[in-house]
Amino acid sequence: MPAGERLERVRASKQFGDGRFHNPTRGIATTRANGLELTRKFLFGGSGRRPAAPIPFDSPLPHWARRPESDLRITWLGHSTMLIESGALRILTDPVFGERVSPVSFAGPRRFHPVPATIAQLPELDAILVSHDHLDHLCKPSMLELAKLRVPVITSLGVGAHLERYGVETIIELDWWEQHALLGGDLRFTAVPAHHFSGRSLTDRNTTLWSSWVIETARHRLFFSGDTGPHDGFTTIAQRFGAFDVTMLEIGAWNPAWGDIHLGPTNALAAFGQLGGGTLLPVHWGTFDLGLHPWDEPAETLYDLALQTHARVLTPVLGRPFVPVHLDGPAPWWRDVKRAAEVPSELAAASDV
Repeated sequence: MPAGERLERVRASKQFGDGRFHNPTRGIATTRANGLELTRKFLFGGSGRRPAAPIPFDSPLPHWARRPESDLRITWLGHSTMLIESGALRILTDPVFGERVSPVSFAGPRRFHPVPATIAQLPELDAILVSHDHLDHLCKPSMLELAKLRVPVITSLGVGAHLERYGVETIIELDWWEQHALLGGDLRFTAVPAHHFSGRSLTDRNTTLWSSWVIETARHRLFFSGDTGPHDGFTTIAQRFGAFDVTMLEIGAWNPAWGDIHLGPTNALAAFGQLGGGTLLPVHWGTFDLGLHPWDEPAETLYDLALQTHARVLTPVLGRPFVPVHLDGPAPWWRDVKRAAEVPSELAAASDV
């Protein structure tokens, strides 16, 4: 729980009341009854929730050693971890480099693929963005290592209490609609409304804020959803900021019962339209089993919707830096994983003939 001056800021927030942060329009729909059923399915049910063959990934190191071909280059490192390069600026989002997203090292959801680059291999960073305090966005082992780099960390109100314990020295906490500029104004972060919740254990639920984020540089404006469900604020965000060069929205770990707190592919496409369209980069999928769906279902559904609606969606290979304006559309690389998994059974069937 935040304390001291941090707690005073928390208590002053319009989002805070009765000792907890709240979503402004409605609560979270999951009841105790269906919550228990979902927990049972999460632990014991479902098929195809882990890939049956290795997920392809590239090493970004040769690319990072060269200047970007354009003023904006992005590398998806897995889940919601992105390295954003805008000119000479480099921003890392929700850095999760650990093997598991869990309060313990020996159990919990384990990543599907190696991290394409280690923290030690990252280029020099100008800022780190942590959207909220959930374990799959704020990774303690990762932050303990990143803290040694002494890079400013921008995060939601109250989350700094965790970061201080992990050794982070420069922490900027923002409430919704608050903005902070770095590097003389060349890099700006604004926390904007999201519909979600927070907490890293059973005892600290909603004691810190959750946010989506607008990232602005001299030439580019990007939207990073963090975790959010549908809400009425997307249109307001678009009205206040104008068009985004790239809109990064979460599509995974979705279930109809979680429709208030995660977008999923269909709602992500709707939110993308409310935010003004442009280029959609789906995140929060393909790295950890955090939902009840097959691991590739969010991407496959979004891919089909993009073809139907002609929305500009990009689905880069993990670890492969890309310039958004140089890509024409989505590439369904996850289908190769499924085909690779089918080859052994096909060979076995052929040998039986």
